[in-house]
Amino acid sequence: MVLDSKKVFLLLGSNLGDRVQLIDDAVVQINSRIGSVFSRSSWYETAAWGREDQPGFLNIAVGVETQLSPLAVLEVALDIELELGRVRHEKWGARLIDIDLILIGDEIIDIPGKLQIPHPEMQNRKFVLEPLAEIAGARVHPVLKRTVSEILQTLADNLSVSKINL
Repeated sequence: MVLDSKKVFLLLGSNLGDRVQLIDDAVVQINSRIGSVFSRSSWYETAAWGREDQPGFLNIAVGVETQLSPLAVLEVALDIELELGRVRHEKWGARLIDIDLILIGDEIIDIPGKLQIPHPEMQNRKFVLEPLAEIAGARVHPVLKRTVSEILQTLADNLSVSKINL
């Protein structure tokens, strides 16, 4: 049985270790284990959000074509984080790698304590919206019924997020 494929948008970030290599390694694993990466944003240097007393983050957004279920995408993403050295000590703490599920098709999922799609804070975070708008600006938020670009234009978050060349 072949499942319908879905477009999944992920945000990857790192603020410890060799950030570029960790994110690149995560993208390779995503491509081989979750699905074909069809789009990848530029690199963004981002001030730490939530806890400012830590190094800044390097972030990218990727679009992935997958046949996995949303929970399977989450499980594989968590496995990739673990394999790349992610240790969860504290909320919003420094980390080697972070892979967040932002959007999965036009699905709305709420499994308390496990998975919320769209990501419940995406519309409030410039470090998510900037790279996401680059690769999926016309994508409509299934709850807010506004495009990613429209949400970014009216965003109040003034966190430092800068596109960089590596």
